[in-house]
Amino acid sequence: MIAFIPGQAESGAFIQLISQEGARQFKISNLTVSEGMIRADRSWFSRQGCHIELPGISGEITYGPFSPLYSDIMGPFRYFRMECRHGVLSMAHALQGGIILDGHIHHFDGGLGYVEKDSGTSFPRSYLWMQCNDFSTPCSIMLSIAHIPFCGSSFRGCICAILYQGREYRLATYRGVRIQSFTPEHICLSQGNLLLKLDIAPSHAGHPLRAPQYGQMSSTIRESCNARLRARLWKREKPVFDLQSGHAVYEFVPEHGG
Repeated sequence: MIAFIPGQAESGAFIQLISQEGARQFKISNLTVSEGMIRADRSWFSRQGCHIELPGISGEITYGPFSPLYSDIMGPFRYFRMECRHGVLSMAHALQGGIILDGHIHHFDGGLGYVEKDSGTSFPRSYLWMQCNDFSTPCSIMLSIAHIPFCGSSFRGCICAILYQGREYRLATYRGVRIQSFTPEHICLSQGNLLLKLDIAPSHAGHPLRAPQYGQMSSTIRESCNARLRARLWKREKPVFDLQSGHAVYEFVPEHGG
């Protein structure tokens, strides 16, 4: 698993990398976005793939057709001013190519990719974020539960998208989801005739990544690349799936930091 995060903040442009081996940050002198392509010095990112030229890291990965959601993951909240606006570009797409990392070649032929984006000034002060599309049966899951400031007040918001065997399931605050239980290791959501249970076991404390705070990349979060996940979904009390993976990506920022 490897992820690249190109971005622009008041403190300057950057690319972050995270893999099983750890996380790295690179300052970028010039970052531009034009016609759907992000150019960051000699690296670029587009819907067709990514080309990487960074100190100790190089390579190219080609993407197959994206698997987008049917509608914006933010729902009606996309029309409001938010401190963090989230977007999901592709839940799962085919990969081909490889990356050389410190002299070691990592092949991604036959793998699956995931692409999302964030914009705004700050990440939520507390949140859980999880993503996984490495299951024995075609399935991709993303989930975020976060403290959301809104119109002078705040609430605990939830967005969750599941793409399972070509069908999308959406559980979200704006669709009436109820958070039945919420701990760093266990989540239970209900919405109408849907019931989702997630059991998460991070493999370690996570690798440090820089995160935005009031426009500056001045905060630090920790992300685990190989969390163990069991995901179970029911519809009308009948099982839809019961899947497990050892390659979920996971972040948890508690209410009082840490």
